[in-house]
Amino acid sequence: MRVKTKRVNVGGVPVGGGAPVSVQSMTNTKTSDVASTIAQIRQLEEAGCDIVRLAVPDFASVKAFEKIKIKVNAPLVADIHFNYKLALASVDSGADKIRINPGNIGSIEKIEKVVAKTVAHHIPIRVGVNSGSIEKDILKEEGGATVSALVKSALKNIKICEDLGAKDLVLSLKSSDVLKTIAAYEKVATMTDYPLHIGVTEAGTARAGTIKSSVALGILLNKGIGDTLRVSLTGDPVQEIYVGKQILKSLNLTAQGLEIISCPTCGRTKVDLEAIVNKVEHRLSHLQKPLTVAIMGCEVNGPGEAREADIGIACGRKSAVLFRKGKIVKRISEENIVGELVDEILSWKDVV
Repeated sequence: MRVKTKRVNVGGVPVGGGAPVSVQSMTNTKTSDVASTIAQIRQLEEAGCDIVRLAVPDFASVKAFEKIKIKVNAPLVADIHFNYKLALASVDSGADKIRINPGNIGSIEKIEKVVAKTVAHHIPIRVGVNSGSIEKDILKEEGGATVSALVKSALKNIKICEDLGAKDLVLSLKSSDVLKTIAAYEKVATMTDYPLHIGVTEAGTARAGTIKSSVALGILLNKGIGDTLRVSLTGDPVQEIYVGKQILKSLNLTAQGLEIISCPTCGRTKVDLEAIVNKVEHRLSHLQKPLTVAIMGCEVNGPGEAREADIGIACGRKSAVLFRKGKIVKRISEENIVGELVDEILSWKDVV
């Protein structure tokens, strides 16, 4: 059962209040490079990204933000640090949400101006706290960037925004430590009903970061905690969407897209199964309708697993048998496996 939270609207995407868990990412282009940023956002959209965040470090980025906004479909979040004027200008440029850490924006008067602007434009604020941005007085009180320090900082900054009139708030409190991240979200989920943006900050490379994020987010989501998520990986942000979607699919929290079941291979495998799976996955990553495809390497587990899938193949020596809903359709030669399997999948009713 999902933890009950309030609902906010991010450019038409509902967050919280029982809405489906949305998947976010952040561009790693220079926001001021309009063409490159638009191109990357479109790649993220094609991968299934629900909300995109852009760094806004200067006024050149604000100017670009307005141009980017009219060329893409996904809601855009302006990521602001230190300069409150950038937040104000980003709202005027069409931001669907502002991400700030009130602790580094400055005086209460500056935060009040940001809050007033977002309230007037009916857009939410994500109060983002992480282990590297906890206030010095809280660090001293708590003896470092502990779970209690993260929660105390988050609640303090939420209250600042509340006291200034903000109602549409989303909260995140991230650490690069998996256990600390889990514990912090578990604790804060009992203390507030604002929607929670979950993630492991600075999780690392595609390999290590995927594992860390999958463990932390999988545990939290299985406890019903989390309304929107980002998998933070060093590298191509499109990979973040793939991992985030896979986490949700593994927990039956979304039915979107292709679900590929493939065996780990063993000495009985007589085809290059890894290459086959990678090619099929790459060519069909755009599919949005739910479909289960089994790609199995031999006759031991292959036929049984393939029969359970919507479409599947069981490979033998230089060939494969293709199944549809448990019924054999044809035998395919090894060199034609990818092409014919993709064609069969695309011919499935309502698959795209």
